[in-house]
Amino acid sequence: MSAMTISRLFKEDINIFLPLVHELMGNTVSNTILKQRFEAMFEHHYECHGVYNDDRLIGVFGLWFSIRHYCGKTCEPDHVYILPEYRSKGLGKEVFEWIFNYARKKGCETSELNSYVNNYPSHKFYLNAGYEIWAHHFLKKL
Repeated sequence: MSAMTISRLFKEDINIFLPLVHELMGNTVSNTILKQRFEAMFEHHYECHGVYNDDRLIGVFGLWFSIRHYCGKTCEPDHVYILPEYRSKGLGKEVFEWIFNYARKKGCETSELNSYVNNYPSHKFYLNAGYEIWAHHFLKKL
């Protein structure tokens, strides 16, 4: 594999990264709704970044920045997705090292994230990356 690069993506790039997010979500939400949600997300403390191999987009992740009473300024990686053919090659570790360094430069003290309960490979990955399980994330549809 050639050198990996990470580039920031913006609202006008939604159509470039949306297929990867749609794949991650298992096509459970329509492209129209996802596009509307991302357009709104960019108006808040959200950034999107693409992972490239040469000129090919092979992954995507979002970053949320906030301040929380229990952990200070934090960076939350969201919708982290790498195309299946690029997994298990150390790329995820490189991506998270990039995220941690980037978050430190932005003054973050911590990083926290959510992972789907049935995504066992990600749990192992996040624990190996130094995350600890502190809580359960609850969701109620209104």
